[in-house]
Amino acid sequence: QVQLVESGGGLVQVGDSLRLSCAASGHTFSNYHMGWFRQAPGKEREFVAWISSGGSRTSYADSVKGRFTISRDNAKTTVYLQMNSLKPEDTAVYYCAASIYVLSTRRADYGYWGQGTQLTVSS
Repeated sequence: QVQLVESGGGLVQVGDSLRLSCAASGHTFSNYHMGWFRQAPGKEREFVAWISSGGSRTSYADSVKGRFTISRDNAKTTVYLQMNSLKPEDTAVYYCAASIYVLSTRRADYGYWGQGTQLTVSS
């Protein structure tokens, strides 16, 4: 059981950087693999990145490789998404999610979700 709260979204310009945070409840945070997903208007929620429970393994969608970095601080029970060189196509609501079982790009493999935080990238 874990509760997730995203923060850090906002309005930025093309090429800017921003860091999203996802604060998790409880001491069990270190047991969960964590993912970031995003959903643009009229689109399905899509995978962005995941990080293993211990933080040693990561994976990224092709669209964000080289620009985004996922990290976690288990002592602070927080996962981060550092976003650099932002593009208008990055505009979306960003969600963090927790999986107790697998490292996955699939929405259905994540049992817990935050409420989302809005990122808007303008030109």
